[in-house]
Amino acid sequence: MPSARPMKHLLVLCAVLTGIASCKSDTPTGANAPLRVAFFPNITHAQALVANSEGLFGSQPGMGRVEVRQFNAGPAAMEALVAGSVDVAYVGPGPAINTYLKAGRELRIIAGAVNGGAVLVVKNAKTAAELKGKKLATPQLGNTQDIALRTWLKGQKLSISTDAGGDVQVIPISNPDILGQYLQGAIEGAWVPEPWGARMLAEGGGHILVDERDLWPGKRFPTTVVVTTKKVLETQRSRIAALLRTHVRLTERWRADPAAFATSANAAFGQLTQKPLPAPVLQDAFSRLEPSLDPVPAALATSARHAKELGFIPSDDIAGLVDLSVLDEVRGAKAN
Repeated sequence: MPSARPMKHLLVLCAVLTGIASCKSDTPTGANAPLRVAFFPNITHAQALVANSEGLFGSQPGMGRVEVRQFNAGPAAMEALVAGSVDVAYVGPGPAINTYLKAGRELRIIAGAVNGGAVLVVKNAKTAAELKGKKLATPQLGNTQDIALRTWLKGQKLSISTDAGGDVQVIPISNPDILGQYLQGAIEGAWVPEPWGARMLAEGGGHILVDERDLWPGKRFPTTVVVTTKKVLETQRSRIAALLRTHVRLTERWRADPAAFATSANAAFGQLTQKPLPAPVLQDAFSRLEPSLDPVPAALATSARHAKELGFIPSDDIAGLVDLSVLDEVRGAKAN
C-alpha cells in the first residue's frame, strides 16, 4: 500500500454532539480502507498529538492509509469505536472499561500511553471538609476524572449532588468551560486532566488539593490507554502492529528527552487548538505526566470497582479487557 500523507492533512473533525450517525465513515471497506485513529486535543494524548503533527503513523511499513479523527470526550469516541467508524483510539480508562462491560466485551486495551496527570485544583479550600457547600466540576459525567472525584469525595464522607442539597455539588462540563467557570469564580475547583490543571493554576490561582498520583500504589495510574476492538485486532493485526511500533518509538522518545518531547507535543497541541501552552504551563503540566506502555491492569481493576460502587457500570469483571499480545510482539521484535 502507498504511504499515508502527513496526518495533519487528513484530520477529520467528528461532530460528536450530533451522535453516532455523524461519525459514520464514507470511506471504502476492505484492504484499501484507511485505519481510522481517534484521539483528543489534550497533552495526555501526547504520543498521538506528535504522531499526527509529524505524519508518523502512516510512515510505518505495512500501515497503509491513515485517517485521524478528533474527539473531545471519551464516551463519544467509544460510541464511534463500537459503531465501527473508528478502529483505534487513545482514551481514558473510564470510558474504555464502561464500553467493554456494556458493549459485549469487544473492546481491547492494547497498550498504555500516559500515567498520571490528573489533579483537583481549588481556589480556597485547604481540606476536604472545607469543600462543604461548594461546587466542583469534572469534564463529563462518568468519565475517568468524574469517577475519581466522586470516589474521593465518598471516601471523605462528603455527600454529592448535581443540584442543591448535598455536601458538594458536582457539575460535569467540558474542560474549556471548567476553566471559564473557575476564572469567573462560579466553581470552587475541578478534577481535571492536564493541561487544564496547570492552566487553572496559572490563569486563576489557587492550589492543588489532590494530586491523583498520591492515591495510587507507586503513584501510578493510567490516564490514557490505546484501545481497539476484538474484530479489528483479528482482521487488521499487522496494521495494529505498525501503529504500535510508532507508539512505542514515540513513548521511548518522550522518556529519552522529556523537555524536547513536551515542546513537540505543545506545537502539535497548538496546531489543533490555535493556542499553544505558555512554557511555564507546559513545564508544570508535563511534570505530572509519565509516558508508559503499561496500562497498569491492577489500577484498571480498581477503577472498575470504583465505577461499579458509584453505579456507573453493572459489573467490575474486566477479565479479558487487556490484550498486550501485539505490543509484546512489537517490543520483542525491536529487542531482537
